[in-house]
Amino acid sequence: MDFKFMGGSMGSVVGEKITRLIERATAESLPVIMVCASGGARMQEGSFSLMQMAKIASALYIHQKDKKLLYISILTSPTTGGVTASFGMLGDIIIAEPKAYIAFAGKRVIEQTLGQKVIEDFSGD
Repeated sequence: MDFKFMGGSMGSVVGEKITRLIERATAESLPVIMVCASGGARMQEGSFSLMQMAKIASALYIHQKDKKLLYISILTSPTTGGVTASFGMLGDIIIAEPKAYIAFAGKRVIEQTLGQKVIEDFSGD
């Protein structure tokens, strides 16, 4: 996923491609190594985008649990939102680059949800 395009958000086409990649690796008994840099699911696509998280997680379940194949998740900065909530954190091995920003929600979303400011050094640097 290219973070330069719409924050690397995962839309229905990206989700379909990732699912097919996992299904092919499963069929050929190959491990999967995925490098993530994403702002999460593409909200402007609505439920089509959100369903990709479940679709990918389901394909990974078959890959990891049923077929006993390896899945390595490499998280780069930033990896947030639906990608973190789904396949980013489902790896048998999860690796993150040093000081990578890994979160479910960003500072702005947390502030809007809580209705209050979060600490200035929110990134943990």
